[in-house]
Amino acid sequence: MTIRSFEQHLPRLAAGAWVDQSAVVIGDVELQEDASIWPMCVIRGDIQSIRIGARSNVQDGTVIHVTHHSRFCPGGRPTQIGSDVTVGHRAVLHACSIGDLVLVGMQVTVMDGAVIGPRCMIGAGSLVPPAKQLRSGFLYLGNPVTERRALSDRELEFLSYSATHYVRLKNRHLATADRA
Repeated sequence: MTIRSFEQHLPRLAAGAWVDQSAVVIGDVELQEDASIWPMCVIRGDIQSIRIGARSNVQDGTVIHVTHHSRFCPGGRPTQIGSDVTVGHRAVLHACSIGDLVLVGMQVTVMDGAVIGPRCMIGAGSLVPPAKQLRSGFLYLGNPVTERRALSDRELEFLSYSATHYVRLKNRHLATADRA
């Protein structure tokens, strides 16, 4: 794995957090317990902070970045990802906030200042435009996303299941790496 400092910031990994050896994590990044970063991800906290919550997983090829301080964005904007979040393959998360128990589908783009409430699903290929706010408990689809319907009890249960599954899978990868 490539864990790199940038200026005075070194990424911090809590107990049980795992970063695949082909992923790159740079700068002011914090992974809480049992978070997992999968192959070919780039998580670049060089000009603002990135926080990834407990048991969240960021799947293959995802890019997470932030916005710098400027007259267009005073103070800059970090990226915050809650706990028990599943981020699907090749997503792009840029200077946004994602609540707990969210599923971000494959190839979803979430733009600057977007706020995703807890317990949401965003369908594959969707675009969440800048500053868009998504209410908790709904399925969102499209480019740009629109609220489609309330999540079913089964879908809400799946949000927790997905995060738990990736913790187990991460632990299997860790166990294999220890034997190599």
